[in-house]
Amino acid sequence: MRYVSTRGLSPALSFSDAVATGLAPDGGLYLPETLPRFTAAELSRFAPLEYSALCFEFLRRFATDVPEAALRAMIDRSYATFSHRDIAPLVRLQEGLYVLELFHGPTLAFKDFALQLLGNLYEHQCRVRGERINVLGATSGDTGSAAIHGLLGKPGTAIFILYPEGRTSPLQERQMACTGADNVHALAIEGTFDDAQAIVKELFGDQDFRIRHRLSAVNSINLARVLAQCVYYLYAWLRLPEGIRSEAEFVVPTGNFGNVLAGWMLQRMGVPMHGFRVATNQNDILHRLFTTGEYRVAAVSPSLAPSMDIQIASNFERFLYYSVGQDGARVRTIMGQFKASGCYRFESWDQSTLAASRCTDAEIAGLIAHVHRTWGYVADPHTACGFKDLVVGRPSVVLATASPAKFPETLRTVLGFEPTHPSLERLKSRPLVKHLLPARTDAVRAFVQARAV
Repeated sequence: MRYVSTRGLSPALSFSDAVATGLAPDGGLYLPETLPRFTAAELSRFAPLEYSALCFEFLRRFATDVPEAALRAMIDRSYATFSHRDIAPLVRLQEGLYVLELFHGPTLAFKDFALQLLGNLYEHQCRVRGERINVLGATSGDTGSAAIHGLLGKPGTAIFILYPEGRTSPLQERQMACTGADNVHALAIEGTFDDAQAIVKELFGDQDFRIRHRLSAVNSINLARVLAQCVYYLYAWLRLPEGIRSEAEFVVPTGNFGNVLAGWMLQRMGVPMHGFRVATNQNDILHRLFTTGEYRVAAVSPSLAPSMDIQIASNFERFLYYSVGQDGARVRTIMGQFKASGCYRFESWDQSTLAASRCTDAEIAGLIAHVHRTWGYVADPHTACGFKDLVVGRPSVVLATASPAKFPETLRTVLGFEPTHPSLERLKSRPLVKHLLPARTDAVRAFVQARAV
């Protein structure tokens, strides 16, 4: 299988080369040239598979240049780090209402599903190709820690993670800055997540710098992230009662659009899913898009759900590519206009499978309390957003994207107690090692250049 850029001006690549490149040279994002279609017979055969086996069956259709034995071994290693035997347990709260728990990986967030695998893919590539890589990414909270823990101590790698100073939770920051690993560099940027993400994209756009330092991406601009996340939707769908599978709505807390895009792409591959609801916090560019048709950047407002404090959703470009009939020229025009003005009003498209909701901080606190009072379930602030505007009578699967133990202050304020986790408790006594940098590309470029492997 070959991979093409959403902007249509870069040559098609193999899976391994697209993973290693991250952002396409023309500024676009890689996608499969064609998506496979899963038949009813194949889905029936997948139903009894455990998570790792299902992941292999799915990804072998995409990673066609990776030997199957090597791919299977990488997948098995990636999910051996998860603490729950089901990897992604589907928890029933009541008839027709489920929570898909995606926080049983090493950093207690859904990003572990893709980034444990991506770390092993990078290690495999370094070994097979005899090369070193420098991994660069931006995070609003969970991506950075998951990426770091996917690459901790791996030979031939260095990882540089940008995050907005003072705008992640203290424990999220500690997961990035208390590892003690020599190949990890936590860069606190004096700005917002969108500033950090813009710097990363600019550095990837500098082709001489990218090639010279063998830069690779961990943000969800990397296609391996999205493909790996498709698997937990399929796993959950197969574990729903057969009578409601085609009726269930997946409710997805998201800021950068990658999480919901993975499910939406799976639906395009022939899995009969009813649809998706994008659950946002008060930084609601995606909610405004799906309710008004206008994609307009606004100021970022710090919130109780910091991983969604985003205005420019990178993966929206992949959705746009499919929405305009895979027309790279059209994508270039729209993204150029959006970059110039910060706004674009889209023509009508088929929104039959996508809806959206929005939560203020006050509503998040109320939803955490409501969920605990009603079902005895403790939801983190991001997951809580998914419980707003559930459709009465429609089966729903709310994606639990992070452990509540990562947000002890909010949970203590709302519920009167702090959830804990041993891995987080150990971090509290470790020294914090971070580098405070201005939100300027030249400052980050100099830092990476001085420490690249």
